[in-house]
Parts: sequence; structure tokens; C-alpha cells
Amino acid sequence: MMAASGAAGGSPGRLVQYVVVRSDLVHKLSWPLGAVITQACHAATAAIHLHYADGDTQLYLAELDAMHKVVLAAPDEAALSGLSESLTQAGVAHKLWIEQPENIPTCLALRPYAKEKVQPLLRKFKLFK
Repeated sequence: MMAASGAAGGSPGRLVQYVVVRSDLVHKLSWPLGAVITQACHAATAAIHLHYADGDTQLYLAELDAMHKVVLAAPDEAALSGLSESLTQAGVAHKLWIEQPENIPTCLALRPYAKEKVQPLLRKFKLFK
């Protein structure tokens, strides 16, 4: 029997990595879809790297074939930046990806969290389409 699933206070729900991408990059600014997907990959990888030692990150990576990600849409740069500020104030570890050399915030990714811990902070963002 494995005891890995109750490590940090109570019974955690499913670990999820949330990625929030600016939808205006595709729908208004006409970025190629591949370029936008690349931004999300950069942010997700950076968030995992920055928080690699975190217990939830290690549990998330331990079940490599069962990783769960949710990709949400922020309508524009202001919404993305506002979310980043809210997450910082709430103590939620994340990486705001800023594409260089253009210095454009494109997306952000949280480290893996139990869904119920962070989902309320992301409630106003819909699935990316």
C-alpha cells in the first residue's frame, strides 16, 4: 500500500497544473497557433523547473502517464497580469512567461496543486478554445 497521497495535511484531490494563455494572441493579434502553444509549453516547463523540489510537483511527476493539465484563456494582457498579481498575493507559486526580446507577457503556469486549492482563484477564466 502506498502512502504518497496524503502527505500534506488531509486528503489532497487530484493534482493539476493550470496554464493560462492569452486568447487575444490567436484571435485578435493573429499569432500562429504553434507559437502560442510554444508559449504555454515554456511556461509549464519553467513552473515545473522552478518548483521541482516541491512535494506536490514530485508527486505530479511521479505519475508521468497520468499528468493532468488544464489550459485556460485570459482575454488579454491586463487580465493575465491581474491574475499573476492575484496569485502572488494568495501565495500561489506560478511563472508568468514573458516572451523575449519583445517583452510580451503571453501566459502563465502554476506549479501542480490540488485542484480544490487553486480552482477558486481561476474560476473566471474559461477553457482555452
